[in-house]
Amino acid sequence: MSRNEKYRVLVVDDEKPARKRLGNLLEQHDAISEIVEAKNGVEAVSQIETNPPDIVFLDVQMPGVGGFDVIDTIGPEHMPLTIFVTAYDKFALKAFDASALDYLLKPFSDSRFETAMDKALDRLAEKSPQSLHQGQDSEVLELIARRQRPGELWNWLVIKTGGVTRFIMAEDIDWIEAAGVYVNIHSQGKEYLYRVGIGTILERLDPFQFVRIHRSSIVNVKSIKHLEKRSHGEFDVVLKDGTYLTLTRSYREAFENALGQSL
Repeated sequence: MSRNEKYRVLVVDDEKPARKRLGNLLEQHDAISEIVEAKNGVEAVSQIETNPPDIVFLDVQMPGVGGFDVIDTIGPEHMPLTIFVTAYDKFALKAFDASALDYLLKPFSDSRFETAMDKALDRLAEKSPQSLHQGQDSEVLELIARRQRPGELWNWLVIKTGGVTRFIMAEDIDWIEAAGVYVNIHSQGKEYLYRVGIGTILERLDPFQFVRIHRSSIVNVKSIKHLEKRSHGEFDVVLKDGTYLTLTRSYREAFENALGQSL
């Protein structure tokens, strides 16, 4: 992409005046081809999953599903360029930990908005095949470094239930299912509630072994028996224990990358 490209922007805020202000500012940009709105986190997740925007302006505090919940549900690796928008500066550090591109503190000036937009457009323009390849090399080096740091990648999960603390080895996990803001761990025919979000746990498991195949599920590649092709580029993922999961189109590329092969 270059600065001559046109981009799609998603504005997520539960307050209509806030969405209108951002929309008015975005309409002045020739580089923006489409502005889409979401008035809550659930709508934001749906928009990102079905038709991912290039940039998302994401409110932090919204009723029910907030901005960080959106990132946790989608997964940081699948998020568009994200600019957080909030009235509270206390979330700034957490926002950048979530790989936010910028952080607009309400009320923000037009010039502050333009600074954030310039940063986003420059970042999109840098996404040439060469820069993407260099980014992949950096990711590999970072993964190697993480494997050498104790606790960076989880080899086991510590799960507390009913006064009992269980240690579930990561290699024994068959698949992981979103359960609201938490996840259910499916391991050797048993199910355990684990109090972290699906995006968080994906970040801490070995990406060569665990792959997200759906907004609500992660699978251990070693637990897959075979795939059955469905319509529209989707697949049924059949596990060795007979469980049927779905590989959706939006996660097919990541799955193929993990395999190193096309389906």
